Amino acid sequence: MIAILGAGSLGRLWAASLPAQSAAFVPRPGALPADPVRFKFQNLTGATLNVTVPWLTDCSQVDLLLVMTKAGDTLNAIADVADKLPEHTPIVLFQNGLGSQQAVAERWSERPVLAASTTDGANRPSEHRVVHAGAGETWLGALTDAGQAQVQPVINRLRSSGLTLHPEPDILARLWQKLVINAGINPFTALLDCPNGDLLTEDLFLSYIDGLCTELAQLMTADGQGQASPSDLRHRIETVA
Repeated sequence: MIAILGAGSLGRLWAASLPAQSAAFVPRPGALPADPVRFKFQNLTGATLNVTVPWLTDCSQVDLLLVMTKAGDTLNAIADVADKLPEHTPIVLFQNGLGSQQAVAERWSERPVLAASTTDGANRPSEHRVVHAGAGETWLGALTDAGQAQVQPVINRLRSSGLTLHPEPDILARLWQKLVINAGINPFTALLDCPNGDLLTEDLFLSYIDGLCTELAQLMTADGQGQASPSDLRHRIETVA
């Protein structure tokens, strides 16, 4: 059984994409809703499917845990179920940003902990509807020694979803790349309430992007990610935007 911790947009995207009855959502501690999770899933072709996902009732049968919680909730959420999982069960972290992944790998260093970086997009326009908004790719890499041998088996298992997956030998570098893009686009689109592509001519973006990229380059160097060029980071951000 594949357990999914976090029933938001991304968790529902994976639950809907995996074969029926192969995945279940992890309930909150002390709660086991009587009814399964039901929602309409719109795939990339525009077709709408009715999806039903049960709640997990037995953690001892879990052979793969996908963690789709918000970054700040990750450590506590895993702590609620870790002791109930078999010790060999891979834990795959789908959080954006950096920090939560290292905290989990440090606390459960003996377990197979992996991180994922994905560009698949999903959103929930209403409570019971999920849209696969953009086809992307997912890269998986190990964060602990025990996770090294699990990268390819986990990828093989998740390919039944039909989503695109790749092994990533340097997953932290991959997470840094995504963090740079998110930091260079998301705050500006939130402040300006505009699509990504409109940023390139906005005064707010043009006034702050060079300083932001200089700071990002300094942070990457301090974290052992090599000498990043601020101009290269800006080019990467603007290309995605």
